[in-house]
Amino acid sequence: MKFFGAPALMLCGLAAGSEVTPVQKVVQLMEGMLAKGKEEKHGEQVQFAAYKQFCDDTSVEKKRAIEEANEKIDMLKADIEKYTATAAKMGQEIAAHDEDISVWTGDQKAATRVREIEKADYDTLHKDYSESVDALQRAIAVLKKQAHDRPQASFAQVSNLMSLNLIPAEAKKALDLFLQTSQDPEGLEVSAPEAHGYEFQSHGVIEMLEKLLDKFIEERTALEKSEMNSKHAYDMLMQDLTAQIDQATQDRTEKSEIKAKKLQA
Repeated sequence: MKFFGAPALMLCGLAAGSEVTPVQKVVQLMEGMLAKGKEEKHGEQVQFAAYKQFCDDTSVEKKRAIEEANEKIDMLKADIEKYTATAAKMGQEIAAHDEDISVWTGDQKAATRVREIEKADYDTLHKDYSESVDALQRAIAVLKKQAHDRPQASFAQVSNLMSLNLIPAEAKKALDLFLQTSQDPEGLEVSAPEAHGYEFQSHGVIEMLEKLLDKFIEERTALEKSEMNSKHAYDMLMQDLTAQIDQATQDRTEKSEIKAKKLQA
């Protein structure tokens, strides 16, 4: 039995070498799984490395974008503050221009009202002076012409002086006395002494009227000069106020446009 035992074992060994045992199959399966796991791990590592690189690149880019955005925000905030301050300043200056325009427009209206009153007073007074000068000239001419011939109708021009506003009360009193004496019915036929007395009296009246005439002409001339100066002063004032209003209106318009642009920026 021993003689056949060894060969039998050898044959069993050869038979076993030609077949895969369960253990070997398990080992082979595990080796395959290990190789596959290593391959998948390597693939995941490669993929993770690529993803990590993407994340790193993206993180850097995002940080840079955030920093740039923050810088831009800071710049925009600064611009907003600047534009807001400019708009507020423009608003204050516009309000100041509005007030100036209102004041200057009021000054124009007030000056115009005063000027109208002055002109009306001038026209009235100038008319009185002109009427008085004209009446005095006619009365003086009548008295000089009728120094010796005294028909009642010839003193109508002298009587007209009594109704003038500018003739002084003392002069009217003297004229009234002269007219009463001149219109005495008994004076139509006078003697030489009476005629001489009348001539002396009329001479005194003529002299008084001539002084009044010179005075009125001088005062009328002064009045005309004063009116001319007043008109010139008014014209200059209106020209100055108009120029100021026009300039303020132009400045206001420009600043309103600037304010609107700053608020829209």
